[in-house]
Amino acid sequence: MSIRRWAFPQAPLARVARVRAAIYAIVILDVLFFVTDPIDHGDVPAALYRELPVRALLHLPQPSPTYGWVLLFVILVSAAVAASGRWPRLAGWVCAVAMLDWVSNGMSYGKVDHDHFALVVALFVLPTVGRAGWFEGRGTEAAGWALRMIQLAVVATYFLSAIAKIREGGWLWGSSATLIWALSRRGDVQPAQWLSMQPMLTNVMQWTVFVAELLSPVMLWLRGRALLAAVGFWIIFHASTYVLLTIHFLPTAICLLAFLPLERIGRRGAPVSSAEPGGAGAGEPVASAKGSRRRAAARLRIQS
Repeated sequence: MSIRRWAFPQAPLARVARVRAAIYAIVILDVLFFVTDPIDHGDVPAALYRELPVRALLHLPQPSPTYGWVLLFVILVSAAVAASGRWPRLAGWVCAVAMLDWVSNGMSYGKVDHDHFALVVALFVLPTVGRAGWFEGRGTEAAGWALRMIQLAVVATYFLSAIAKIREGGWLWGSSATLIWALSRRGDVQPAQWLSMQPMLTNVMQWTVFVAELLSPVMLWLRGRALLAAVGFWIIFHASTYVLLTIHFLPTAICLLAFLPLERIGRRGAPVSSAEPGGAGAGEPVASAKGSRRRAAARLRIQS
C-alpha cells in the first residue's frame, strides 16, 4: 500500500457526519462541565499565567472575564451549528480556533491534560471535508484523510503517554506503585480501596496498559474484529479509570469513533462503503444502481 493510499483512503461521508456530530456534542459538554477554568482565569493574577507555546505562537491574549464569556458563547453556537451539518466549513473552523483558544487558556495555569489533543486535531480536520450526509455512502479521499488524522492523534496520545512513562519512570514503570498511589489518593469506591491493597494485581494492570500504549500504532493497520477488540480495550480502560479514579478521558475516547464503521448503523437502501482507513470490514463495495436493478430482476424471475 502506497503512502498516499494509506493517508488518503476512500472513506464514506456518512461516517464523517456521525463522528462530527459526536465530536461537537463533546465540545459542548466539555466547555460547560469539564474545562470551565477559562471563565475564572479572567480574575486570576497575571503572575500565574504561563502561556503554552501555541498561545505565544498565535499571539492569543490572557483573557479577561468578558473575553471568556464571549469565547464560550462562540464555541457553543459554532459547535451546535457544525453538529447540525449546516455550514460545516465556516462553523467548523470557528469552533476549532475558539476551542484551541479555550483549551490552551485552561492549561496555561498548571498541568497540561493530554486527553484533549485528539479532540483539537479532530476539530481542525473535520471542516476540510465539507458537507457530509448522515446516510451518504459515497466515499471520498477528503473523508478518509480527516478520519486518518483523528486516528493518528488518538494513537499519538497513547504512544506518547508510554514515552512519558519511560522518561519519568524508566522501562520498569509497570512495576512501580503509581497505580496504588493514585488509588489511595483518588479511589473512593470500594473496588478501588480493595485494589490499592493488591500490589501484584496493580502491577499486572500497569504492565498491560504500558504495553498496550507502546503497541497502539498497530491500530492504524488492524481490520475487522481485531480492530474492534483494540477499540473495546481502550473504552474499557477509560471507563475503569473513571470508575476507580474519577479521571475521565472522554475527549480521547470519543475520537475512537473514527476507527469504527459507524455508517452501518441504521443505514437504509443500498449498503455504504466500508473501505475506511484502518477500519473493520474494509473493502465492502458500494452497491451501484445498476447492480441493484439486476438483483431485483433476478428475484422477480425466481418468484415467477
